[in-house]
Amino acid sequence: MNTIQEIQTEIIEDFAMFDDWMQKYEYLIDLGKELSPIEEQYKTEDNLIKGCQSRVWLHAEHTKGKIIYTADSDAIMTKGIVAVLINVLSGQSPSEIANAKLDFINKIGLKEQLSPTRANGLVSMIKQMKIYALAFNN
Repeated sequence: MNTIQEIQTEIIEDFAMFDDWMQKYEYLIDLGKELSPIEEQYKTEDNLIKGCQSRVWLHAEHTKGKIIYTADSDAIMTKGIVAVLINVLSGQSPSEIANAKLDFINKIGLKEQLSPTRANGLVSMIKQMKIYALAFNN
């Protein structure tokens, strides 16, 4: 299993292969399509991320010292964004997730490409993933 930093480096390299943001958006959408679907039972109000303009459900399970995230969204771009976050954080320990510096977001230029509401949604997704990590860390 790669570390959070190693996975971020891979993502930065993946995004560097594309010339423009249209190609990067398509790549994000493809990542969203590859995302393992969240089980229907977890598509609840409690699992909706507050602060996202689209509906994003996030579920976390703590197994064998690692957190496994599953998610879904009704917007293809948002689903791609949450898929990238899951690729980076899922399968890591609670303390690694809680302390992760997610610098790949700035390095690939994602935040500048998002509308203010989508950028807020991204921050909300990260915050919720870290809240789960802190809850499971006790």
